Amino acid sequence: MPASKPKARSTVVARPAESAFRELIRTFGLVERVMQPYFARHGISGSQWGVLRNLHRAEGEGLPGLRLTDLSERLLLRPPSVSGVIDRLERAGLVERGGSPTDLRAKRVALTSRGRDLVEHVLVGHSGQIDAVMAGFDTEEQTELYQLLHQWSQHLESLLQQQAGVNIA
Repeated sequence: MPASKPKARSTVVARPAESAFRELIRTFGLVERVMQPYFARHGISGSQWGVLRNLHRAEGEGLPGLRLTDLSERLLLRPPSVSGVIDRLERAGLVERGGSPTDLRAKRVALTSRGRDLVEHVLVGHSGQIDAVMAGFDTEEQTELYQLLHQWSQHLESLLQQQAGVNIA
């Protein structure tokens, strides 16, 4: 009986969209891995930083706190995911929950003075950390990357709006 020839492996070339998408996911994972030790030095996680930073920004906008749904929208996360992060931050004394003056059913989340101090402490070195992460690009490339990502995010938002329109009908 003649020996069978090994099957030739097919060389599937990924489409540019697939390659770019996979590289984006890989890069996002690497960014998280690079940033995690930075946040850990301050005793928080990247998810916790997202909540704290958004609450800090809200204060800068004159808002004394955010409803959970508003915070979830800013973070692009579902409320149950954000709720777990808030629980941990509340136990650490960095945020507090209180009632909303306009909606008795809604709870507002706000920074405590300790949380505000932590955000301000992290921000002292934050721009240097961002510069280190983005140092793979020169200023012109960083601007181009921003423009491409902004263009893409607008496209994705329009897809979400279309999906919402389909779901409502």
